[in-house]
Amino acid sequence: MKKGLMVLVFSMVLVFATSYQSWSANDWTGNVNFTLGAKALDEHDWEPVEDQGEFGIHVDFRRPEWPVNIAIALLGSSGEEDIRGTDIEGSTSELRFGVRKIWEPTRTMRPFFGGGLSLMSAEIDVEGFGSDEDSDFGVWISGGIYWTLSNSFNLGFELGFSQGEVDLDGYDVDAGGSHAGLILGYHW
Repeated sequence: MKKGLMVLVFSMVLVFATSYQSWSANDWTGNVNFTLGAKALDEHDWEPVEDQGEFGIHVDFRRPEWPVNIAIALLGSSGEEDIRGTDIEGSTSELRFGVRKIWEPTRTMRPFFGGGLSLMSAEIDVEGFGSDEDSDFGVWISGGIYWTLSNSFNLGFELGFSQGEVDLDGYDVDAGGSHAGLILGYHW
């Protein structure tokens, strides 16, 4: 799952980087933002790995006359704990599709809100007992604010929530949770 996630992230960055010239020539606008933060999963489903570090890449784009941006994102989170000498690892990933409304009250300030569908995957690995993973669809919403500095450099923060049920070891668990992250990215 982790190798596939990295290949997908690299592919998305490569596609958008190589197509930048044609997008800007056709009056497209958008953002490629990276987030670094945390994901809090349901404690009853994920204890002791309910608090996980999270990394994401978010891409949104639109024609200037469109009211909302098309949003695509890939997020991955993981956590690890040692309980009485037994390593427990938990991880999730979300491939998101949806829309994002971005307001521009000033030349640099951009508050936003969005939501949509997500393909969610989760994995749990307990040393000595094996691992299990599952994927299913869910939903997400997020909002935040970023400032575009020097006409192209984005800096800000984002808060969000996602929900999607997967089956791990015969139990239905929520692969979504609360998200908080810092934004660093590029605006074109």
